[in-house]
Amino acid sequence: MQNLTDPALCRVRTVTAFVSLDKDAGRWADKLAEAKQQCDHIAAALQQRGYTVQSVRMVANPFGEYLDTADIAAASQGLAQIRDILNRLNANGLRIRFAIGEARTPQEIALLPELIRDFGDLSNACVNIDADEHGVLDNGQILRCVEAVRRIGEITPRGEGNFNFTVNFNCNELIPYFPAGYHRGGSDKKLVVGLESPDLLAAALRGLNNLPEAHEDFRRAAFDAMSGALQYHADQVQACIAEVPLAAGWTYAGMDTSAAPSKNCTSMVEVYRLLRVPHFGAAGTLEASALLTRVFKTLKNVRAVGFSGLMLAVVEDEGLAAATYADSYDLQHLIAYSSVCGIGLDTVPIEGGTPSEKTAAIMRDTGTMAFRLNKPLTVRLFPVPGLKAGMSTAFESDDLCNCAVLAVK
Repeated sequence: MQNLTDPALCRVRTVTAFVSLDKDAGRWADKLAEAKQQCDHIAAALQQRGYTVQSVRMVANPFGEYLDTADIAAASQGLAQIRDILNRLNANGLRIRFAIGEARTPQEIALLPELIRDFGDLSNACVNIDADEHGVLDNGQILRCVEAVRRIGEITPRGEGNFNFTVNFNCNELIPYFPAGYHRGGSDKKLVVGLESPDLLAAALRGLNNLPEAHEDFRRAAFDAMSGALQYHADQVQACIAEVPLAAGWTYAGMDTSAAPSKNCTSMVEVYRLLRVPHFGAAGTLEASALLTRVFKTLKNVRAVGFSGLMLAVVEDEGLAAATYADSYDLQHLIAYSSVCGIGLDTVPIEGGTPSEKTAAIMRDTGTMAFRLNKPLTVRLFPVPGLKAGMSTAFESDDLCNCAVLAVK
């Protein structure tokens, strides 16, 4: 049985800094250097405790506030300057990711495809969709996002650029994961950590002794095992951060307790199997999703921020990707599971020729649920040029798994 206190079981996916930039490009280097320094201090302290830190990230205010958005050439010139600054700052070799902030206007949304094509991991961006007092979503803004998603799919290799763009519904500031992270100035100089814990969850379930046969008893035992293991590491991480001296004005704002799976850790499909679900998508999947969500939502003495919920990222999880070939689930399953967890529709490959109205409708379905249930949900779709439902992707990014394309019905 694995030692559940082993820090190798709970990686720190990201130490994320929220920083505000303005039109004075001469100030960018100092602001970004200070943000990177705070991330590095926390990362170094966590590494000394045995925790693997996978990346440091910086989230800027809306990019229209600091980049010249008159045209793509002007915006690209500013982003190239930021890229050069970040490259100079990367002395310790930790992966740096940068979110340019939310796009708010039609002009800004129209710039995203080319910015993402040309700057990739340093041009993560989101659009926040509003709803009125009747719960009616801003469909004009949704249609602009649909066009951006379509265009990104066309102009980036294999449509992979949509990894860097998402549409947010009912999402607050301080999300440390990309590309949903944004802030509007109120979170300036805040630091948030995000975990990667599927290995830990699986180890906790495998470590259960004398497993009870009764369904409800097993569920309680599983919850206690996972919650206890995650609570231990959340406490350790936060205690470590509390000892790190930060520059004036900088504060630790909280932790996103989401499992945040990746292709390099235990699949969430294995966690479902250990929870006695026959396969992901089978009857019982929604119940297990609710149980897992409760684990992330009920930690004690943790300021939970961001999603702090269950993430089902189709092409970032080897098991979820493989399950698409078995036709174990579809888009409607993922939306249903989002009713008891989060994050929405995340990294889902769809047919490259999907009609815009169908894509908009699936966004509206997800957004309606987000506001109706008062939970943060996102839509990150990958329309793959030339592929139909059931055909296999051929992604080459180190972050992505290959899977079968899903249909938007």
